[in-house]
Amino acid sequence: MSRPPLSIGGQWIGSSEGNNSEIVLDLDESVDGYRGTVRIFLSDGSPGVVCELELPQDFDAFELKPRLVWIPDGPPRIVDTTEMRRLFPQQQFAETAVVKLKKAGPQLVLDWSTDIGTTGQVLLSRTDMNSPSELEAKTVTWEDFKDIALSNAPGSLIFRGQPKPYRLRTAFHRTYRKDLVRYVADDIPTAHRQLTARTDHIFNMENGPERGAFWNLLQHHGFPTPLLDWTYSPFVAAFFAFRRRKPSDETDRRVRILAFEKVAWTRDFNQLDAVNFSRRHFSILEALAIENPRAIPQQAVSTLTNVDDIEGYIRQREVEQERVYLRAFDLESSIRPQVMAELSLMGITAGSLFPGLDGACEELMGRFFHHQVPPKKTSA
Repeated sequence: MSRPPLSIGGQWIGSSEGNNSEIVLDLDESVDGYRGTVRIFLSDGSPGVVCELELPQDFDAFELKPRLVWIPDGPPRIVDTTEMRRLFPQQQFAETAVVKLKKAGPQLVLDWSTDIGTTGQVLLSRTDMNSPSELEAKTVTWEDFKDIALSNAPGSLIFRGQPKPYRLRTAFHRTYRKDLVRYVADDIPTAHRQLTARTDHIFNMENGPERGAFWNLLQHHGFPTPLLDWTYSPFVAAFFAFRRRKPSDETDRRVRILAFEKVAWTRDFNQLDAVNFSRRHFSILEALAIENPRAIPQQAVSTLTNVDDIEGYIRQREVEQERVYLRAFDLESSIRPQVMAELSLMGITAGSLFPGLDGACEELMGRFFHHQVPPKKTSA
């Protein structure tokens, strides 16, 4: 019996040394094949180029002839070749290309030639996103973590609590979807139409802050987005790290709290508010708390990204800048009763972080059933 073909869905990254370009291929897997986009950006700031691809489920090599559109500088948008030639009459812009995609072991080879005679080839690779986190975490006690948290200036770091030390990824990228061009063009307008009937505020999707607030609302109600939730409070992050841990869970005895150098990152790198027609980025999003009463008590802040392998991307930037932006701290999950009781004394409870009946009941459940330190075992 023949094996099913290996899925090539995912985010593929490559660079071309000849013109110092970055190539990003985002492929969504469907029942009958793959659909996605290729984005190419030069390091000199020249307009980027994007094209759509559709591929069969099983192939060794495949040729396509897509039409090209362009991404000029400024607010993220696409412009056809005719308009680009009008805007930049001194430059040449291709209208069509012949794209050849070939499997090469665990990699893909992408060849292209255009109707103006330009050619190129790049080797594309993807990270195994099912592999464990590669962050070098420091194992600390609760007392150690409090000392570390209180030693930093307020607002310089943002924190994220995770019940297990899993790889850092957005909810969108944890699905089989990777193509954010289609997500922004199709999914978001549909979600906006559906939710408008259920919100008091009509979000203006042409306004950056309101668009960010709408995406944040989707995130907090379980719809996959390319956002990650963070908080300015290390102790709110600790609450989320320990909140769902159960004594019976023996698969991994660690929780993880991440600390990210927000001020340094925003100083060193451009912050973008788009994920479809933009270079790879990892950006801070200070979303308006519209229709989102949880945001303020949680001291919430978000990151927005079009990168699947966030840890690898940040590590790449750390090497370039010769500094550390992201640190991970692992704590024993067995100390949950002590931590949750102490956080409760700080006023950090489900009732304070989740306004409403659900949060109040979760707080009461924790108070009467989970916060107590279990009795010590006595010898027979």
